[in-house]
Amino acid sequence: MGISSEMRDSWAKRRESLLIASAFEEDRIRKSRECTQEGVRAGSKAAAIACVASAIPTLVAVRTIPWAKANLNYTAQALIISAASIAAYFITADKTILECARRNTHYDKSA
Repeated sequence: MGISSEMRDSWAKRRESLLIASAFEEDRIRKSRECTQEGVRAGSKAAAIACVASAIPTLVAVRTIPWAKANLNYTAQALIISAASIAAYFITADKTILECARRNTHYDKSA
């Protein structure tokens, strides 16, 4: 159950294009990669902060509030913490990538 040799060869030929990227296109690709890396870094930082910021109150609540102690098992606690972390990661990464893309956009002034 792998990729057939014919399919693999056709994908390899697609990558070998006769067109050569210009310096402008290579610069755009490089800036795009930098924006993505910047977004990943910012998202990771935000996720770590959100993890701590949501874990502390969740764990304190489970140990002190009777309703939380009775109703929030380990899975629920993990879901609360991970949902906050995941949301923070994607929101921050998206905002960072869009802001970086806007910064790198060059509009044609003659139009």
